[in-house]
Amino acid sequence: MPAFVTFGRILFAVLFIYTGATKLFAIQATADFIATKVTVPEMVTPYTQQVEQATGMTTPQLLAIAVGALEIIAGLMIALNFGARFFAMLLIIYVAVATVLFYDFWNQVPPENAKMLVDALKNLSIIGALFMIMGYGRATRPVEAAYGDV
Repeated sequence: MPAFVTFGRILFAVLFIYTGATKLFAIQATADFIATKVTVPEMVTPYTQQVEQATGMTTPQLLAIAVGALEIIAGLMIALNFGARFFAMLLIIYVAVATVLFYDFWNQVPPENAKMLVDALKNLSIIGALFMIMGYGRATRPVEAAYGDV
């Protein structure tokens, strides 16, 4: 059983490693997409302007880099089973927020919202898998104990 869990964890992590890398390789395209969906609150705007001036990059570009780095680092840590619970928790928060911000199927009429709804449901299943990683943790457990404690 531990070999299957390890193999599954590595295959699952490939999703985040790949998508994080594609975000970093196409930072401007990712930033443009983020800019269409995310608005910076007014109370944070002075701080984001300072960061933009210091880095010479826009907030969406910085968010694209941060998100890409988070996905790659978290994916690698889950694959290597190092801090898997912590990084699974970070990814749960990230995927949940991204699902609400980017897959707004409730704002579309039913025939056109099908793809968005399926993508949101896929993200929901990814969140479920991340919760399983959080629950399973670093050490393997006997089958009886895994089904016994709820």
